Amino acid sequence: MTPAARVAASIELLEAIEEAGRKPADAVANAFFRDRRFIGSGDRRTVSDRVWGVLRARRKLGWWLEFAGGEASARLLVAASLLLEGWDLAGVEQSFSGGKFGAAKLVDPEIAVLRRVEGRSMLHPAMPEFVRLELPEFVVPLLREKFGPKLDAEVAAMNAEAPLDLRVNTLKSNLADAIRLLGAEGIEAAPMKFSPFGLRVQGRRPVTSSKPFQDGAIEIQDEGSQLVAILVGAKPGMRVVDWCAGAAGKTLALAALMENKGQIVACDVSAPRLEGAVKRLRRAGAFNVERHLTEPGDKWAKRRAGSFDRVLVDAPCTGTGTWRRNPDGRLRLSETDVLELVPKQAAILEDASRLVKPGGRLIYATCSLLPAENEQQIDAFLAHNPDFALLPLEQVWPDAAVPCAGPYLSLTPRIHDTDGFFGAVMERRAIAKVPDEQPA
Repeated sequence: MTPAARVAASIELLEAIEEAGRKPADAVANAFFRDRRFIGSGDRRTVSDRVWGVLRARRKLGWWLEFAGGEASARLLVAASLLLEGWDLAGVEQSFSGGKFGAAKLVDPEIAVLRRVEGRSMLHPAMPEFVRLELPEFVVPLLREKFGPKLDAEVAAMNAEAPLDLRVNTLKSNLADAIRLLGAEGIEAAPMKFSPFGLRVQGRRPVTSSKPFQDGAIEIQDEGSQLVAILVGAKPGMRVVDWCAGAAGKTLALAALMENKGQIVACDVSAPRLEGAVKRLRRAGAFNVERHLTEPGDKWAKRRAGSFDRVLVDAPCTGTGTWRRNPDGRLRLSETDVLELVPKQAAILEDASRLVKPGGRLIYATCSLLPAENEQQIDAFLAHNPDFALLPLEQVWPDAAVPCAGPYLSLTPRIHDTDGFFGAVMERRAIAKVPDEQPA
């Protein structure tokens, strides 16, 4: 593709993402490139980088265009992103070539707006804080509550590009063999800092087409997600529930930790998500997993109350911890979303807790950084469920290298170079019955 054709494709993809509404940008991009197989891998990378760069700086770019008297169309967003990276206006105009595969030429009103942006830096003293931080305005005080004066540094890490993390499937391979097999295909990988079965790949590489991936020796999974699986403390022979399993990413990690011994039940409210897990489970060689679709009126959980050693609740959440990987998420999130999610999480946690047997553990996790979805949920649950007690992280972590200080697994991009994850472990204890008073 010519540079002009790449700009045109970037505009087209950005328009498709904006038109898709609440559909995740990566899903839109996958469909976009699937329908345009003529776009080679190098060009896909260039187009994706441009679009994701716009999404990461969407609020600042929109602010500049409004400041310059324009509107944030996909064309002007892409053009402004080039200018604020240091291009001159003449070069941008050349990229809007108007040829067969190029974007239509810039018209005079667009050029007038862009001329006011040319030569500027990305930041401006008049920008509101939420624009500068690339956050929804209502989220700023919530994250300030959590991070205090470190908020700017945390946001900077959140705005960086996420690495490509892999989990070695110990049912089929080990760390050394996976590194060797990936290296044979030109994919350089190194052990992770925290996860004992994690690998980090340098740069973007075609991992899914590699033999280790096709054979089920590796899975793509952020290190933070791997640590949540470790937090569960699942051991061979246990009975375990993954209550919000989705496409079974953590289920696969649990099956490996359990060495395919015992029972895992992957539950979810979405039949398509559970169906999508089948191929992954087969490829990984995970044979101790059964799936269950939870539906209104379903009595499956009631019949199995108090019978599981571990119950993982990876609750639906705002996804604020994944924003370096999914920058479009911060453009879709509203305050209403949080208000709706918090009671939903509480209800899910309450329902799942009934499955835990005395002496068993309930593990609550989110990929959120918001206290209302994390610490405050645990405080509220424990206040209403005296038969559960919080277990400190250092007590449940399998080795001395505890990744976080404090009672919770609380991961952030800045401190741990993972996605933002939260995890808490609660143990169900039997409460002694108080005998009735005997008459004197």
